[in-house]
Amino acid sequence: MRLADLRGRRVAVWGTGREGVAAVRAIAPVGPAELVVIQDRETFLAQQWTPELAALAPLYGGEAGRQALAGAEVLVRSPIIGQTHPWVREHRARGGTVTGGSALWLADHAGRTIGVTGSKGKSTTTSLISQLLTAVGRPNVLGGNIGIATLDLPEADLYVLELSVYQCADLTDSPRVVALTSLYPEHLDWSGSEQAYYRDKLTIADHQPERVVYNADDPELAARLPGRGLPLLAAGGPDTFHAAPGPDGRAWLHRAERPLFPRAAFGPVGRHNQANLCVALGVLESVGVDCFAQREPIAAAVAGFRPLPHRLTPIEDPSGITFVDDSISTIPQSTVHAIEAFADRPLTVILGGEDRGVDYRPLRDFLARQPVTATLVGIPDSGAQILASLAGLPGLVPVLADDLVDAVRLARERTPAGGVVLLSPAAPSYGRFDNYEHRSRVFRQAIADTRQ
Repeated sequence: MRLADLRGRRVAVWGTGREGVAAVRAIAPVGPAELVVIQDRETFLAQQWTPELAALAPLYGGEAGRQALAGAEVLVRSPIIGQTHPWVREHRARGGTVTGGSALWLADHAGRTIGVTGSKGKSTTTSLISQLLTAVGRPNVLGGNIGIATLDLPEADLYVLELSVYQCADLTDSPRVVALTSLYPEHLDWSGSEQAYYRDKLTIADHQPERVVYNADDPELAARLPGRGLPLLAAGGPDTFHAAPGPDGRAWLHRAERPLFPRAAFGPVGRHNQANLCVALGVLESVGVDCFAQREPIAAAVAGFRPLPHRLTPIEDPSGITFVDDSISTIPQSTVHAIEAFADRPLTVILGGEDRGVDYRPLRDFLARQPVTATLVGIPDSGAQILASLAGLPGLVPVLADDLVDAVRLARERTPAGGVVLLSPAAPSYGRFDNYEHRSRVFRQAIADTRQ
């Protein structure tokens, strides 16, 4: 469905955050028969519904919003509105169409778009692709789940979009190039089940993309993608982009047997970030960049790349302790990679957040398979549950904290100089915090407040 298809239709936009505002401003000029905005409840993302916006689309909240939706043919939902919401189910049962701003936009721009998604790694990979393309003379616009909402994007020859499962689920067009970084169970409350989540996530590749570049080291992707009839590039495999000993005996990035540049040029640590780099190089090749011929500007751009805020970001402290902000980590698998990156130093890990019934067996399996000596500090709401799931493993000292500030205080007491205090919660931030950025601010403030 394109924006133009909304002409003469009765349309409801659900949400008053940046996506909802962008949708109203894009849809109103098309000429829908009716355009309303609905909101089931107030959230921290909501923006004031100004008279200018109200003139384009009146706002209905609560039960009035439900009644307004009942009269709509098309629902344009903001990303947070899940598949399992009763209003969404009622709308579909009436024969209504459900779409989103990203789906409407992509219907007109798919041929100029690189779409990146994954359960983790998508923000780093999206930013990296954008920067590498710029370095080789391919201007592009970055947006989607990071940066600018899709319906607010300016005209450009090339777009690089981060797309969450919320945005992928409604797509009826695939980006020209799809990049897939990982696939782990997440947002199960939004999709309804683990299999539904995988289905929603992989919808991005269901509509004839030119190329799908995926992390071949990810077991779910490696199991689910072959056999779907997709044009695949398995990044990380020996015939594509991968790390192997180079001319000096150190790890280098290669394209098949040809060395490109040292792995050490890329600052972000961990095997998962190496995989993200391989996926990014595969995307460049998929849009016509000769990465071997362009290896010098690519290597310079790789060396200049800086990790995203709140993703394994070190915070040096006068005590000699390194605090690490990994607040964006909301699933156990990303915490596994964070622990792996710092397991060679005295380590304290702060765990816990909103309780969404996540299965913490992947974290336990990792710690059982690769023993780590660490203090684990659990914070509400799920910290106690996470610590209980890890009970009995050698080398782990569990401690419960009242809140994140208390956790930082306890971590200072238990971590020696030269050690690491890692905030990698393995859980969402909502409930106690507005979002992961709010959680990060509280963490950083607590570090400053607990200095001697």
